Amino acid sequence: MTSITTPARAIPLPLRRLLHARESGVFAALVALFVLGVVLSPSFAQSDNLLSVGQQIAQIGIMAAGVTFVILNGEIDLSVGSIYALSAISTGMLISNGWSWPLAMLAGLVVGVLAGLLNGLAVVVLGVPSFIVTLGTLSVFRGLALLISDGAPISLSSSQPGVAEFNLLGQGELFGLIPMQFVIFAVVAAIGVVLLSRSRFGFNTYAVGGNQEAARLVGVNVKRVKLTAFVLSGFTAALAGVLGLSFLSYVQGVTGQGMELTVISAVIIGGAALFGGSGTMWGTVIGVAFIGLLQNILNIKGISSFWQTVVTGLVIVAAVAADTWQRRRKTRA
Repeated sequence: MTSITTPARAIPLPLRRLLHARESGVFAALVALFVLGVVLSPSFAQSDNLLSVGQQIAQIGIMAAGVTFVILNGEIDLSVGSIYALSAISTGMLISNGWSWPLAMLAGLVVGVLAGLLNGLAVVVLGVPSFIVTLGTLSVFRGLALLISDGAPISLSSSQPGVAEFNLLGQGELFGLIPMQFVIFAVVAAIGVVLLSRSRFGFNTYAVGGNQEAARLVGVNVKRVKLTAFVLSGFTAALAGVLGLSFLSYVQGVTGQGMELTVISAVIIGGAALFGGSGTMWGTVIGVAFIGLLQNILNIKGISSFWQTVVTGLVIVAAVAADTWQRRRKTRA
């Protein structure tokens, strides 16, 4: 991304210090995209539109925060879209059966944690590559979502006890202005920044992703670090699923299909190396914002959703190509 965007030196020095080299390049691209949006549509920069973008990217952003830990470990999680659906359906069924929404939500989050734990155990205990494990559990969790709901959609009515309060999580606004989903995304991202930059777990995550054997030799519990990353990924996918149910009051077994690709794309566009050891939570946030603004511009201009998929795919290829080019340059240096 860096080689095809505005030079990172154009970014103010304090911000450059906050962001790493690749994140600075992606941020420059984000600024350029914002300027393009303003030029193409006067309504783009209006507060209502930007807040709408914040609402739209929140669920993807929350999931991407968890997946960031997995990718930094040099692993992948393809099952997050299915965990999203399974947790949302579990929560919706419990609320429909008379559970209070906090307990139903807690149960939905536990489902996500257990799903992430299952993924992690299969990787660190059985030694199966994470791509194969999560490709399999993508179908397993999706199948469970369809089985427990009998393939039928679940709808919540505001006349049901507690549903109106539950809906505030997805539909409410802080101070009557900022979407609650975006607020929750900001909190999750802030926690992710602290974990990666200020905790031993964050240090160990980079160590494992950079050189797993070297990390093991200096005393890092590699299995625990990877297992924790998958649990975090499952938890954030479940949280996003619960928020999706709260926003729409509706969920079905096929909900969330394809979300895993968008989530992984955001993390990679944000500067995380696909093979681990490099990337930041700030970069993930920028990547999520980039995808959100890009889709918003395409929607404003009335571009077909099919072309939107093509454009997003090209951006992903460009991001991975930039990462590969930078790695080769460092190796030669």
